[in-house]
Amino acid sequence: MVIVPGVPLFNEKWDYTMKGRILWSKFLYDAGIAKNIMYSGSAVYSPYYEGEVMALYAEALGIPKEHIYTETKAEHSTENIYYSYKKAKQLNFEKIALASDPFQTKLLRRFAKKKVSADLRLLPMVIDSLKKVNTFNSDPKINYQKAFVSDFKSLPERQGFWKRFKGTRGLNIDKNAY
Repeated sequence: MVIVPGVPLFNEKWDYTMKGRILWSKFLYDAGIAKNIMYSGSAVYSPYYEGEVMALYAEALGIPKEHIYTETKAEHSTENIYYSYKKAKQLNFEKIALASDPFQTKLLRRFAKKKVSADLRLLPMVIDSLKKVNTFNSDPKINYQKAFVSDFKSLPERQGFWKRFKGTRGLNIDKNAY
C-alpha cells in the first residue's frame, strides 16, 4: 500500500502538485512497486475531499478502482500519514510506504519514522521517472462533484492559527480514528 497525501482542488482542476503526486503513484503502480494506493485528505481549504478527488483522477488515468483506497479525515500532512497508515493496517496491508514530492517527504521523514512506524517506507518522487509517464500533459475530466462537501467550512474558519500549527506538527491526531 502506498499512501499519497492530499492537495486541495481549486477552480475545479488539479494543480501541478496534485498532478505530480498522482502521476508518481501511477508510475509506482505501473512499475509494479505499488499494488494498492491510498489517497488521503479531507476537505480542508476547498469544498472537496482531497483524497476522493485524487482517487477520481487516478482512476481516470487507468489505475483500477479495486486498487484505489481513500482516507478523508486528515487535515494536515502528519494526519495523512498517521490515519492512512492506521487504515492500511486495519485493511491488513503489511508493506506500507509514503509516496509524495521530495520536499514533503523530507519534511515528514522524522515524524513518519518516530510517530507512525519505523517500518514505514518513503518513496519520494523522482522527477526523471515522471518523464516516462506519458500522461503528464493529459488533463482527464472527472466528476469532482462526487467529492463535494455541502456543509464545507475551511480549516481557517474552523480553527485558529495555533490549533492549525499544532495540527501541522501532528499534535491534533485522533488516536482512535482508525
